[in-house]
Amino acid sequence: MERGYVRGFDAVAKAELLERWRRGESLKAIGRAFGKPSSSIYFHVAPHGGIRPAPRRRSRLALTLAEREEISRGIAGARSMRSMARLLGHAPSTVSREIKRNGGYNRYRAAVADENAWRRGRRPKGCKLANNPWLRRTVARKLESDWSPEQIAGWLKRAYPEDEHYQVSHETIYRSLYVQARGVLKKELIRHLRSKRRMRRPRQAGDKRGQIVDLVSISKRPATVEDRAVPGHWEGDLLSGSNNSYIATLVERQTRYLTLAKVANKDTQTVVSALIKQAKTIPNDLYKSLTWDRGKELADHRPRPRKRWTSPCPIACSPAPTK
Repeated sequence: MERGYVRGFDAVAKAELLERWRRGESLKAIGRAFGKPSSSIYFHVAPHGGIRPAPRRRSRLALTLAEREEISRGIAGARSMRSMARLLGHAPSTVSREIKRNGGYNRYRAAVADENAWRRGRRPKGCKLANNPWLRRTVARKLESDWSPEQIAGWLKRAYPEDEHYQVSHETIYRSLYVQARGVLKKELIRHLRSKRRMRRPRQAGDKRGQIVDLVSISKRPATVEDRAVPGHWEGDLLSGSNNSYIATLVERQTRYLTLAKVANKDTQTVVSALIKQAKTIPNDLYKSLTWDRGKELADHRPRPRKRWTSPCPIACSPAPTK
């Protein structure tokens, strides 16, 4: 929904802003929708670490604005606390405390009392890491050793399978890192995460360009390839190393023979050229098909002009590169 420039964000706009971020829209795209610069959107998303906070709800036991207005009218009509309590269905002590904490008989105002109650209700429940010093120290040490939150959560579950007191989910670790208002884990520990991001990005976020078109599931690979009865069918993957170094691995499914090919970079043409060069070292009878993973380095697996790569069975099972 496009809109003109507006000052600030009301509750509805904030909810829409955070929902757009959760769906994976960029800061610039959200800013265009609200008629604001991306920096303005960032300042609303960053305090929560990119994680949408849970919507606040009033307790079913708390007094409502209508009940507070009834108390205000009761005070104006000089009614007793017991009679007001009977009308509202609450204990007299509830009405008494409500009036005392909001200025007494002479200064009680329903709207002001309701706003104060909503503000006082901001008492976020302490997370598991905040309430368990041993668990907090253990998670911090593992993060400093470059363990991912998923690895830490899995290790704790295996090490203490019978005691949930010593277990924590990876999502709790991420939230404790990205939402610094929790005051649990130091912000410096974020640099030990693999992504190095300062905010949590939704899983479905990101640019959709470059994704594999007409991808075929590995389940549709021919039976002759699947049962490993016939040699000559290979599986490949691209491994990334330090300093932008890459190696293509090829494993023959029947014999498990491994061959490696050094690749200059991971663009499609370079990877395909390296695979063709490597294929020339293997006899034709032993190089019939190649099953590649879902890496984008072979996103152009469909037959196209001026390409040396053919693929009647895309990605899941493609013929070997032309020698």
